[in-house]
Amino acid sequence: MSRIKDLAKKNALRLRRKRRIRGKISGLAEKPRLSVFKSNKYFYAQAIDDVAGVTLASVDSRAMKLSVNKENVVKVAAIMAENLKAKNIETVVFDKNGYLYHGVIASFADALRDNGIRV
Repeated sequence: MSRIKDLAKKNALRLRRKRRIRGKISGLAEKPRLSVFKSNKYFYAQAIDDVAGVTLASVDSRAMKLSVNKENVVKVAAIMAENLKAKNIETVVFDKNGYLYHGVIASFADALRDNGIRV
C-alpha cells in the first residue's frame, strides 16, 4: 500500500512542477515549445505552437520500436532535429514537462544541441 502512495506522491509532485513551469513558458511559430514525455517503455516529443494551438513536429520511440534509455533517446533526438529543420525551425523552448533535468531528458536535450537545434 505504501508503494502506491509513494508513486502517487511522486506523480503529484511532477504535475505541480509541470504546472509551475508551464505557466512561465509558451511556444511561437518561429520558436515552438518542445514538450517531452517519458513513460517506462517509450519516449515522446513534440514541437508546439501555443498561439495557434498546433503541433508542428513530433516523434516517438514507440513508432521507431525503441525503448527508453539514453542511447535510444539520442536516435529519437536526431529524428526530431531532422523534422524541425525540415520546418525551418532552429530554436525551441524546452519544456521538461515536470521531469528533472538528468538521465534521459538531459540526453535528449544534448543530442538536439549536437544536431544543430538551439535548446
